[in-house]
Amino acid sequence: MGAVWPVQAAEKATLLLNWYPYSEHAPFFLGKERGYFAAEGIDLDIQEGRGSVSTIQAVAGGTADFGYADIPTMIKAATKGAPVISTGVLLQKSPMAVISLTEYNIRKPQDLKGKTVAVTPGDAPSQVWPLFLKKVGLTESEMNIVGGDAQTKINAVVNGRAHAMLGYLMDQNMKIEEASKKPTSVMPFSDYGLNLISSGLLVSKDTATKRAALVRGFMKAAIRSVQETEKDPEAAIDAMLRAYPKAGPRAALVAGLKLTIPLYYTDETKGQSPFRVSDANFAASVNMMVDYQAIEKDAAADPKRFYSLDFLPK
Repeated sequence: MGAVWPVQAAEKATLLLNWYPYSEHAPFFLGKERGYFAAEGIDLDIQEGRGSVSTIQAVAGGTADFGYADIPTMIKAATKGAPVISTGVLLQKSPMAVISLTEYNIRKPQDLKGKTVAVTPGDAPSQVWPLFLKKVGLTESEMNIVGGDAQTKINAVVNGRAHAMLGYLMDQNMKIEEASKKPTSVMPFSDYGLNLISSGLLVSKDTATKRAALVRGFMKAAIRSVQETEKDPEAAIDAMLRAYPKAGPRAALVAGLKLTIPLYYTDETKGQSPFRVSDANFAASVNMMVDYQAIEKDAAADPKRFYSLDFLPK
């Protein structure tokens, strides 16, 4: 009788998202459902988050193995001592945009003159907004700025109290269209030279050092998950809805994912695998954070200390 070899148990790992599941997160659910992570020996548990800050804190503290969060927020935490690094950036083009109802004819920055714009003080788009205005030769005095939380901004545009709002082009515009039953227009910050990197994956430095094989396997599965999502966005959304039926209306989620996919690459990284951010793009984002005083100037001296692409397949 032949020898019976023991089957090695899959290694349990947690992926903590940055928020409640929505279209941006669909690739991970597709990968889990299709067994891409299991094929790498990973028993993956995907958990919803409560914001990038709390996700980063959980990864830094060891209560989550992997995090999916806003990488500029992670950089800021790292400069203050959080022992975390990014293992790849999925959204390499910024989703930040000026969002308006199409009927207001806001197609270019100069169209904002005399208009009311809703912002959320302290959020990521509002911090980059002054740089956007400087880039396009405008000042806030040329428009009416009103403040409010995320839902208040959406309501202001839907109800006509604001002509436009600052937000993400694959999220709030979908919600405005759903509520108003009217088309929206988006003006991406990235079209005007403000390409701040956005969401990506992160681990603690301890995990990167002591569980390198796990991280490599996770990134291999994550890349495959994203590549298959690019081929069939609807399948990815369906996988997410099977795991989280209350994630949102299917049509809106599919539309949001199709708007997210173009953010996966810049001109520099087209044709490469997902998550492989360019050194120049990462460094430019760190420099931009220094420019609007989100982090100290010395961060720009060594941007590579905030990320490692060594875990991506060669």
